[in-house]
Amino acid sequence: MRRHIAFERLHNFRDLGGYRAADGRAVRWGSLYRSDSLSKLAGPDWDRFLALSVGTVIDLRYPWEIAARGRVPGHDGLAYHNLSIEHRPYDQAEISPAVDPWRHLADRYAEVAFDGVAELRRTLEVIAAADGPLVFHCASGKDRTGMVAALVLSLLGVPEDVIADDFALTELATERLIADWRAAHPGRELRWPGYGRAPAEVMRHFLADLKAAHGSVEGYVVNALGVDRTVIADLRTRYLDTQDR
Repeated sequence: MRRHIAFERLHNFRDLGGYRAADGRAVRWGSLYRSDSLSKLAGPDWDRFLALSVGTVIDLRYPWEIAARGRVPGHDGLAYHNLSIEHRPYDQAEISPAVDPWRHLADRYAEVAFDGVAELRRTLEVIAAADGPLVFHCASGKDRTGMVAALVLSLLGVPEDVIADDFALTELATERLIADWRAAHPGRELRWPGYGRAPAEVMRHFLADLKAAHGSVEGYVVNALGVDRTVIADLRTRYLDTQDR
């Protein structure tokens, strides 16, 4: 199976299938996807997307991002949810080169984990209850999307090192993400040399912070987000193979 799904205008559409959980089961292929903004879908890319039979889209962006750049095209049978998990916008292009970049990003993720409790809870509930394949996305498919992927994979029992490595796969799209930024901001300086980067270290910081504060990722999800344990059980039933492979 293919982890990266090729599109012309999407740079970071990936299948989360195949990752092995602690109990020996694996995440089902073709059921759970992560992506950069689906507002870019058009022409042949739209046909490729439809061929995946996605039934649910979770858009993690701010409403003002959607108003400015659009959303996934609508079609019969597609459920669309806008759940803006980030509450404190910041401009990554303007991050000071003097700061520790990976600690800085992990601190922004911690803000999302604190601020976006209601939206993150609903996101996990929608993922657990989805009928058919689902994709969640933000703008670049890196930070907000990476956080949700980490929470879901953790709840499915995927090891932390694998989750961090999945996060780092966005590095394969970094050059295209930078090119898109430059095309959208002609004449503007890209101050932060880490723009578009997604080293595994960022995700390791974030997961370590959750565990230090809540004992485990599941502890954060249950006690801070207020997610019912039946939702976690539904996630495992929905996205893990029923038999070992």
